[in-house]
This record gives sequence, C-alpha cells and structure tokens, in this order.
Amino acid sequence: MSVRKADIVEEIEKRVGPRVTKKDIALIVNLFLKEISQLLAEGKRIEIRGFGVFKTKQRNAKIARNPRTGKEIHIPARLVPVFKPSKLLKQLVMQK
Repeated sequence: MSVRKADIVEEIEKRVGPRVTKKDIALIVNLFLKEISQLLAEGKRIEIRGFGVFKTKQRNAKIARNPRTGKEIHIPARLVPVFKPSKLLKQLVMQK
C-alpha cells in the first residue's frame, strides 16, 4: 500500500485536532521535506534520532549494458541520496 503526502497530513490533522489547520500542517510538512532536500543537495548529513540518517553517497562511474540492444552505456559518477534507518525504526518495522 502506498501512502501519499496528503495521507500523512490527514493523519497528523486527526492527531492534533482543531488546534492546527490542515493548511498549516501541509505547509509544515512541505517545509520539512524541502529543508531535508536542500540540506542533501548541499551535501549535509541529517540525523533524526530514533528515526535515521539521511545523507548522500558517491556512486562511481561504470559501464552498463542496454538489455535490448546489448550496447555499452557509460554511466557517469554521481551523488545519490541514501537513508539509513535507526535501530529503533528497524525494531518497529520488524514488529509489524
């Protein structure tokens, strides 16, 4: 089952009740995700205790092969975002 950002906003709205509007919750979620994205773009490491670590990792250049044509393709080196879950998050997921 896939969960959308709107689903997360609705769940938070249920938990906080009428104290915060759905529009404000959506703004906060969007700002949080934008900040995480910006920090990763700057090469920063983001640690959220009890949840995990977001960081970037260098992938080396490599030669791949197109499965349809068999032609070799050069894939350049690049930075990719990665997430490493905390022990607590791993335990929570294993319980489900």
